[in-house]
Amino acid sequence: MEHQPDFEFESILEAYPVRLEKFEGPLDLLLHLIKQHQVDIYDIPIAAITEQYLGYIDMMQELNLDVAGEFLVMAATLIHIKSRMLLPRIDPTQEDPDEDPREALVRRLLEHQKFKAAAELLHERETLRSAQWTRPDGPIAEIAGEAPEPEIEVDLFSLIAAFRTVVERAKQRPKVYLPSEQISIEDRIEQLMAKLSETEACGFEDLFADVQSRAGIVVTFLAMLEMIRLKLIRVFQSGALGPIRVYKRARPADAPKPLLDPEQRHAHEVAVQNAVREDEPATAIAKSSESE
Repeated sequence: MEHQPDFEFESILEAYPVRLEKFEGPLDLLLHLIKQHQVDIYDIPIAAITEQYLGYIDMMQELNLDVAGEFLVMAATLIHIKSRMLLPRIDPTQEDPDEDPREALVRRLLEHQKFKAAAELLHERETLRSAQWTRPDGPIAEIAGEAPEPEIEVDLFSLIAAFRTVVERAKQRPKVYLPSEQISIEDRIEQLMAKLSETEACGFEDLFADVQSRAGIVVTFLAMLEMIRLKLIRVFQSGALGPIRVYKRARPADAPKPLLDPEQRHAHEVAVQNAVREDEPATAIAKSSESE
């Protein structure tokens, strides 16, 4: 059997792990949880953060994301710290001479936060120099009378949090029993590209409006992650807890190009549809002439 290239799309959901190396690591997930729950990084509520962290790991594995071993190592580290903090002190009246079991983790988080901030600053400067992405804030400010809240690019874990909200809301909807419909990742990407071609931007949850089943919700989310990896879209959020919006982007030259490139596929589909529309009047005239 001929070997298939690694960059070819996989149609089968179970055989379609989304690689995380382009996104974030376990320290980024911890910083996300600390920021999301507005806790003091020097006094981390380890039991609550561990529970949240393990919930994200379960969600990523359920989505068939390729969870790197370092995520699981961090999970073991958190459980170990939690167990140490549950141990009673030998003499409760004296200060524990040993290091706070969280201290080493806090040092790693602070160091990672510092380097991440520096990397983001360099990225922002590079973006401004290359003018790859500018938000159309001028017309909005003119209409609203004031500048809108600046949008920040969303990280993987904010996307997963938004996805969990979509899943929870789907559970509350009345169940409608319809024939099961299997859709491939690449077909869903084509559908999302068609939807984004109709408007400048779309709300994150709006992209799930036409799917009812859990499988359809999962495929939609995986399609979005793949579109981010292929640099077909960018995802922004107004503030830390604001709404998330998805923007179709001008694809840069360094974007990955898989064998079945969705941008080329979408252009082909549009060309076919245009050709059919142009052919319809001629076909109607020909049928009219035959009937006469």
